[in-house]
Amino acid sequence: MGATNEKRRVTVSRVKTLATLLFGCLVAAPALGQINYTTYHYDNLRSGQNPHETTLTPAVVNVSSFGKLFSQPVDGQVYGAPLVVSNVHIPGKGAHNVVYVATENDSVFAFDANSNTGIDAAPLWQVSFIDAAKGITTIPSTDVGPTIAIEPQIGITSTMVINTANSTLYVVSATKENGTYYQRLHALNLTTGAEQLGGPVVITATVNGSGADSKNGTITFDPLHSNQRAALLLLNGVIYIAWSSHGLERVDPYHGWVMGYDANTLAQTAAFCVTPDGDQGGIWQSGNGPAADPQGNIYFMVGNGTFDADKGRNDFGMSMVKLAPSSGLKVADYFTPFDAAILTQKDWDLGSGGNLMLPYQNGATEPNLAVGAGKDGNIYLVNRQNMGHFNVKNNSQIVQEIRRAFDGHSLYSSPAFWQGNLYFWGVYDTLRVFQVTKGLIGTTPIATSSYSMASPGATPVVTSNGAENGIVWAVDTSKSLTGPAVLHALDANNATELYNSTQAGTRDTAGYAVHFTIPTVVNGRVYLGTATELDVYGLLP
Repeated sequence: MGATNEKRRVTVSRVKTLATLLFGCLVAAPALGQINYTTYHYDNLRSGQNPHETTLTPAVVNVSSFGKLFSQPVDGQVYGAPLVVSNVHIPGKGAHNVVYVATENDSVFAFDANSNTGIDAAPLWQVSFIDAAKGITTIPSTDVGPTIAIEPQIGITSTMVINTANSTLYVVSATKENGTYYQRLHALNLTTGAEQLGGPVVITATVNGSGADSKNGTITFDPLHSNQRAALLLLNGVIYIAWSSHGLERVDPYHGWVMGYDANTLAQTAAFCVTPDGDQGGIWQSGNGPAADPQGNIYFMVGNGTFDADKGRNDFGMSMVKLAPSSGLKVADYFTPFDAAILTQKDWDLGSGGNLMLPYQNGATEPNLAVGAGKDGNIYLVNRQNMGHFNVKNNSQIVQEIRRAFDGHSLYSSPAFWQGNLYFWGVYDTLRVFQVTKGLIGTTPIATSSYSMASPGATPVVTSNGAENGIVWAVDTSKSLTGPAVLHALDANNATELYNSTQAGTRDTAGYAVHFTIPTVVNGRVYLGTATELDVYGLLP
C-alpha cells in the first residue's frame, strides 16, 4: 500500500501484460481485421465486451441497413454461444472464417461464417457423438426426473471453448449408451472435427465426503443428474468444467462440481465438489462460465445448497467462491450473504447469474473487484483479495451491496462491462446501466431501456471500436421453444433502441428461442443459436 507512483505503474503494467496472456480469447486473427471469439462472453474476465468492432456502429445498425443475412439448419437446440475463428484452412476446401455450434442432439457443426451459398451451403464439417444402431443416444430428459430446463433430449449444453494454439475445440457431451450414462470431454481438430489429443475421455471423479448420495465416505460424480450448463474455461493450459443439476435445482440428490483437465493430454488435474458433506450447490449461472482473474484464480457463483464453511466445514452453497488452481482447486476465499439460509429456502439462487471480474479500478481503495447478482435482485461487489467470508448480521464486510438494485426484479443472467458502465438485464425488467467510479457502483442507473424483457431477461454483450460506437446486444428468449428469439441492439451510452428483429416484419425473424442464449457479435456479424438453426445478422447487401 505504500508503493510509489512509479511502482504502481510497473505493477499495473505487469498485471495488464499478464491479463493479455491469460485473456487473449478475443484476439486478432491472421486475416486482416478479423477477430477470434473463442470463449463465452469474449474473455475469461467474462466482461462481455468486444472493443474491436469497426463495422457495426450505431449509425448503421437500424432496420434499413441491418438485418438477417442467412441461416443454417442444425439438428437440435443450440444452448451454447457460437464460437468464431478466422482463416481456418479446411482440407480440400481452402481457408474460411468458421463459426462453430453444438446441439442437444450431440452434434458439432462448422459453418462458413460469412455465407451459406454455393460450396458454403453445407457444413464445412459435422461430427456426431451418438449412434442409435449401437445403442448410443442422447439422454432423454425424462430420465433425469421432473425437469423443465432442457427437453426432450440432453446432449451438448454448455458453450465450448477453443484453444487456437493447438487448433482444438473442447466440448462436453452427455450420452446414454445401452442403459448407462456418460459425460465425455472431446478435443476436436478445428479443421476437420476429428478427435485428437487422445480424446475423448470419460468424465469421472470422487472426493471425500459424507453428503447426499455418499457411500463409505465418498462422493462420486453422477453423469446423469449433473447438468453441464456453465461455459467451459480455458486457463493456463487447463480446461475447467462446472456442473449444476437439471430442472429448477430440485432433482435430488446432486452436487455442484468443478474439474480440471490438461488441455494437451486431457488428463484430469483436479476435482472439487461444492457440497461434499451436504447437498445441492450447483454452478449454473444461466450458462456463464467460471471466471478468472489475472493471477489465475477461478471464481463462480453457487445456487441453493448447504453452507457450513463458517463453521470450519466444507460446504459452500449460496456463495461466491474463489478457487486456487495452484493448490489443486482448493477454496482460497469466498463470500456468502448473511441470509443464505433464507435464500436457499426460497429458491433464490445467488448463482442464477454469473460473476464478472472488473478490470483494475484506478483510484479505488480496493481496486481488484468481482461483481455479481442473483435471484434476490441484489448487486454484490466484492474485493477479490479479501472476499469477506460470512457475517451473520449483514453484508457489511464486502465492498458494496446494492439491495433491490432492479426494483424487486430477479436476475437470471450476467452483466457486461464497458467504459466504466455495468449492464444488467433482469427478469421482467428494463436494461439498467450502472456507472462504476473509483471502484464503487452508482446506486441509481444512469440509463434504462424504454421497454422491459420478460423472463429470463438477458445476458448483454457490448461491441465498440475502442471507446466509441458502443452497442449493447441482447436476445429476448422469453418464448423459448414456442416462438422466435428476438435480437435487440441498443446504444451503449443511453440505452436507446437502435434495432430489433421484429421491426422488418418476417424479414429478420430468428428461429425459435432457447432460454439463456446470448449473441456472438464479431467481425461485423451477429451469430445467434436457436432451437432449429444458426441465424446470422449483419449489414444488408
